[in-house]
Amino acid sequence: MAEVKIERLPELDQETLERLIEIYMRGYEGMREYGGEGESYAKRYLRWCWNKAKDGFFIAKIGDEIAGFIVCDADWYSKYEGRTVGAVHEFVLDKKFQGHGIGHKLMEKCLEYLAERTDRVELWVGEKNEGAIRFYEDYGFRRVGQSGIWVRMVKDLRKGDNKNR
Repeated sequence: MAEVKIERLPELDQETLERLIEIYMRGYEGMREYGGEGESYAKRYLRWCWNKAKDGFFIAKIGDEIAGFIVCDADWYSKYEGRTVGAVHEFVLDKKFQGHGIGHKLMEKCLEYLAERTDRVELWVGEKNEGAIRFYEDYGFRRVGQSGIWVRMVKDLRKGDNKNR
């Protein structure tokens, strides 16, 4: 496999948006309850992510192809924390690129980005998405609650400890 580059998404043009929607839709195959609202929802959601956290919108590229993305928001007001924390709004890797360490590179970039800006990060993951829950636990996230089919996980960040793993 060619070298993987993690970079900030420079712009959300139509071609890039269509590729991200494709990755998003494939990522939720078999788990439609967590992200299967359809392409029009995905388009609105990904535009919202871009507008909310464009500085923390990172993509993994192999050659010229986007393999996955993560949206890291350093300015998220958590009603559960009662304050502003970091958040991972979305994290999807195209299935054909899974198992090659690309997701780890994206998560490490996200945590590095957030550790420079906040002391805690939260995310929500589908309760049946056991692989993702284990992945997050490997990075030090812990389950702290649940709302319906969604599990809330948090991780405390220490300034200067960029890997946080």
